[in-house]
Amino acid sequence: MSKIAVVYWSGTGNTEMMAEAVLEGAKEAGAEAASFTPDTFSADKIEEFDAVAFGCPSMGDEELEETEFEPLFSDCEPKLNGKKIALFGSYGWGDGEWMRSWEETCRKDKAVLICDSVICNEEPKDEEKEACRKLGKALAQ
Repeated sequence: MSKIAVVYWSGTGNTEMMAEAVLEGAKEAGAEAASFTPDTFSADKIEEFDAVAFGCPSMGDEELEETEFEPLFSDCEPKLNGKKIALFGSYGWGDGEWMRSWEETCRKDKAVLICDSVICNEEPKDEEKEACRKLGKALAQ
C-alpha cells in the first residue's frame, strides 16, 4: 500500500475542496492517505511518503501563496529529486501561468510529475473534482 500526503493551502476553500477530492481518489485506489496544511507539514516529513500532492491557489501576480505555502514548498524542494508528486490549485484571474511556472520549478528540482496538473477557475465543478480524484488515484499507483 502506498502512502500519500496531500499538502495544500486554501484561502477561500476552493483549493481545499480540490484537496479533499485528491484525498478521496488516493484512498479509493487503496493508498494510505492524509491531508496537511503548511502548519501541520514540514520538509522532514517528505521521506515518510511514497508520493505527495501539493495544492495552492494562484495569488497576487500569478504566484504561490507567499506567507505560508511558498516557504513550506521551498523547504521541501531539496527533497523532491526523484519523488513522485502532483500539483493542483485554483485561480481567479489570469491563464494558469502560476501553475506552468510551478511545474517548471518542480522539473528543475527533478521531481517526478506523475500526471497533468489540475487547475480550476474559482470553485471546482464536478469535472474538476473528478480530475482531482484521478490525480489522487494516479499518485496511489
